[in-house]
Amino acid sequence: MDMTRQFPVTNDPLGETLHQLRLHGSLYCRSELSGDWSIEMPKLPGKMMFHIITAGQCWLQLENQSPKLLKQGALVLVTQGQGHIISSDLEQTPIPLFNTGIQQISERYEVLKIIGEGEKTELTCGVMGFDQIVGQQLIKQLPSILLLDQLEKTSQTWLNSTLEFISAEARQLKPGGETIITNLADILIIQLIRHWMEQSPKASQGWLGALKDKRVGIALHAIHQQPGKNWTVDSLARECNMSRSGFSARFSLLVGCSVKSYLTKWRMNLAYQRLKHNNVPLIELAEELGYNSEAAFSRAFKRVKGFSPTQHNTITTH
Repeated sequence: MDMTRQFPVTNDPLGETLHQLRLHGSLYCRSELSGDWSIEMPKLPGKMMFHIITAGQCWLQLENQSPKLLKQGALVLVTQGQGHIISSDLEQTPIPLFNTGIQQISERYEVLKIIGEGEKTELTCGVMGFDQIVGQQLIKQLPSILLLDQLEKTSQTWLNSTLEFISAEARQLKPGGETIITNLADILIIQLIRHWMEQSPKASQGWLGALKDKRVGIALHAIHQQPGKNWTVDSLARECNMSRSGFSARFSLLVGCSVKSYLTKWRMNLAYQRLKHNNVPLIELAEELGYNSEAAFSRAFKRVKGFSPTQHNTITTH
């Protein structure tokens, strides 16, 4: 038995990564739409938007992509926060969402009704995002749209029950309701992402493919779990039971950059997230992430992010 390996391979190579995903900023809208209608959804950088067709059907159209007909039972996730149009008819002139008469019921729940003569469509929509580095890294590899349009009967029952639970919690606003809503949203979106990872060949490429790799996946897991440890190419190669040269070459091939570059970028992205949300002293953050001095940490931060850590609150894009 190999006692040197601190990060054993699990039966679910991406399980730990999915486990770390936590959504934030969730907002839900229940829509009842009939007759002729077309709604322009705004661009929401850094967010994801989902639509679930609980009755009827509608069209979804993203710029430079063919329109998709969504029928009852379809679940679609717009992964990159792109503006898009949902409509009963592609010929209809879209109305911006905020001009449709949408009503805010609570901080996290809205209702939209458009009454006209014709077929009725019911939607449950949501806006959410991942603030963790793991989530942001995952989103980069997702296609612009994830679509699940033929749910099995058992999945449909589970999905409807989950949506009813979300709606009830949002309306009642009982103690702990926000936590319940967030956790249900985690499950809903992760279920769809997991379906994509199981079905799409692209999920075995790039960063996700590297996580699935029986050797390189161990190194990535080690970095993610202990980013402040004094990792070297040699020590990570030992974790993977590989030679230094073999590990270095395989890591670069699968991840797309060197081990040292990945480790530094991961640390600096973590630092950026910490600085956005906490007034943490730079020396403390430097020590947490494996740097012997604030100056060394600041140089690495500026090299990766393009600005110094003291400028983080003046930067809106990165």
